[in-house]
Amino acid sequence: MLRMMFKRLGRDFYERWAVDVAKDLLGKLLIRRIDGRVLVGRIVEVEAYRGSDDPASHAYRGKTERNKIMFDRGGLAYIYLAYGIHRLLNVTAEPPGRPAAVLIRALEPIDGIETMMRFRGTSDLRALTSGPGKLTEALKIGLELNGLDLTMSDELFIADDGFKDFEMGSSPRIGVRDRRKWRFYIKGNGFVSRP
Repeated sequence: MLRMMFKRLGRDFYERWAVDVAKDLLGKLLIRRIDGRVLVGRIVEVEAYRGSDDPASHAYRGKTERNKIMFDRGGLAYIYLAYGIHRLLNVTAEPPGRPAAVLIRALEPIDGIETMMRFRGTSDLRALTSGPGKLTEALKIGLELNGLDLTMSDELFIADDGFKDFEMGSSPRIGVRDRRKWRFYIKGNGFVSRP
């Protein structure tokens, strides 16, 4: 049961430059309510993606059926299937018409860990949410949540509990040729997908 004090992130948090949103998502809580259970993880690694000025972005070549949520408004869940296997959770950023999103790459499990382990089929705490495909499996985040408004939903949302006791690191995004340092992570956290 979630017993901590927190404040849900509002639209104004998300409708800013995607890189700033990505940095500010570090340390926040991703909260998933499912089947009467509350699953909580602290965001420890993210990557920012923009629009026509970012060749690594899904929105680089314009609007498609797959990426149209990126063009909507900040604060929506943008979930897609990568390599036909892994569901990846992104949150949209920037004002309407300016496509951008932040990939949630890793979480530190906080609450509902036993349920997460059952969903993932593992008892290895370190492997539970230390990657973008792992965390969606652990929190049972599927394509049916694509487009969900994180500022209004009780099923999936991001909240701030005031945690700021960390040092941020940055690097180029993983698997991307572009060398912009738009991957951000909490230094020394054991759940970051790679240092």
